[in-house]
Amino acid sequence: MNTLSLLTGLRFVDSFFPSGGYAFSSGLEAAVQGGVVRNAEELSRFVVESLTAGMGEREAVVVGLAHDSFISGVLDIALTVDRELDEMKLGREGRAASRQMGRQVIRLAAEQTHRHRLIEDYLVAVEAERTPGHLAVSLGLTLAATGWSKEDTIASFLYQASTGFVAAAMKLLPIGQREGQRLLEGWIGVIEHVSQQATHQRELRSWLPIHDIYAMRHGRLESRLFRS
Repeated sequence: MNTLSLLTGLRFVDSFFPSGGYAFSSGLEAAVQGGVVRNAEELSRFVVESLTAGMGEREAVVVGLAHDSFISGVLDIALTVDRELDEMKLGREGRAASRQMGRQVIRLAAEQTHRHRLIEDYLVAVEAERTPGHLAVSLGLTLAATGWSKEDTIASFLYQASTGFVAAAMKLLPIGQREGQRLLEGWIGVIEHVSQQATHQRELRSWLPIHDIYAMRHGRLESRLFRS
């Protein structure tokens, strides 16, 4: 990856990017209120389970397949996996969050990257409601267009998700910035391993029933800081 590709792609995974991700906790808020996550150790367990048995087997694979779609020039790959991911995301709030962030990414990608017909065609399909526009698909297509490798693209998606968990946890738990950095350091090896594995995987699967249950319970919390 050259410096221009690196900097162009970094904009889309930086916390400054206006995807709205700061408003979502991916079920963490409900898990905290339910007593499943009470400290840094339990947070780490929650996130690692998500990285390995959850998004690592589902969204990470989708990112890679979307990257394949751009490289091959076959949009149907992205459209098919986008719909499959939508069907697998059981929680309504989680689906909505992923769609919102994905649409923000692909809209700005179509405006600001060099003109790529496949990116523009995907945006047309999203705006016409022919495909959900999930974040994993949008980011996979966008970073492929900026010249990032498949494995780096997957790793950046997982790292972004991990920092999102830490940011949410700092508002929900007695965890500070230094503790957050320590947690992220501990997850780097997991992200690397999952990224390597997902690069060669084509089948989506996920088995995290407890996480799914808390994600679905979130909408019924009496008080909440996050939208998911």
